[in-house]
Amino acid sequence: MEKSKIIVWAIWIFLVLSMLIYIIYLIRDCIKNKEKIEKDGNNIIIIITAFFTQFFDTLGIGSFAIMTSVFRGFKLIKDKILPGTLNTAATTSVMLQALIFIKTVEVDTKTLVLMTISALTGALLMSGVVSKLSEKTIQIIMSITLFILALIIISAQLKLTPLGGDATGLYGVKLIIGVIGNFIFGILMTVGIGLYAPCLALVYFLGMNPAVAFPIMMCSCAVLMPFASMSFIKNNAYNRKISILFLIPGAIGVFIAAFIVKSMNIYWITWLVVVVLIYTSFNLLMTYLRKKINIYYIV
Repeated sequence: MEKSKIIVWAIWIFLVLSMLIYIIYLIRDCIKNKEKIEKDGNNIIIIITAFFTQFFDTLGIGSFAIMTSVFRGFKLIKDKILPGTLNTAATTSVMLQALIFIKTVEVDTKTLVLMTISALTGALLMSGVVSKLSEKTIQIIMSITLFILALIIISAQLKLTPLGGDATGLYGVKLIIGVIGNFIFGILMTVGIGLYAPCLALVYFLGMNPAVAFPIMMCSCAVLMPFASMSFIKNNAYNRKISILFLIPGAIGVFIAAFIVKSMNIYWITWLVVVVLIYTSFNLLMTYLRKKINIYYIV
């Protein structure tokens, strides 16, 4: 067996074990703290959100922006535990995505491993810190980064940024840029900003084949998310009911997108995500300002 295939298999086995450990860790925490599980009647909203966000996530849209909008729009959780809940709820689905795509899409092993490790390093260094941030700090950080992310996607949609190529890996300076970029994106994951869109834009910008972005961004998230999520769980910085209810419908959304739909015209859906990003950014900013200087607004 080729060395690259051995490495891919090793990553695949690691992901499977990590996913099982994470699910057990999550369920044990929920059983241990079952009296703390929220008793509100929003189960249907959460289940529908789980299916559709993870369905579109598998197609490369990303799920954190839409999840944030739904969670805040229906007042399901407080902003302080928003980053933790986004990570814990989506972890299993993202790991399933990675297990599927790293076996079906050819990518340079060195690029995959280095960018994955850099994202994991960024997340591990910051997950404990993020769980201790104040609600106002999280609001302003998420507001700014969501707006920047919206601008990146708009640039790509309008073809203002030279994106794409046919490379299956990065080398030299481009590899260094990719590693540093993914390190930063790993940090942003712990603040509740999805890695998919910025990672997708980065690898496109560096001249890689668009399809190759999928195993890179999915594997990056899949490796870092269980550890970051377990940190959020340990620090009681997440919503237990949402995280549990996301497990099965989220997985169903992943499998339907990956094996049945496979691809679709996502141009207008991407514009919808841009609207969601800008709206959520504005909403978070206004919430921050209202608490900061006591102003009131209607959104």
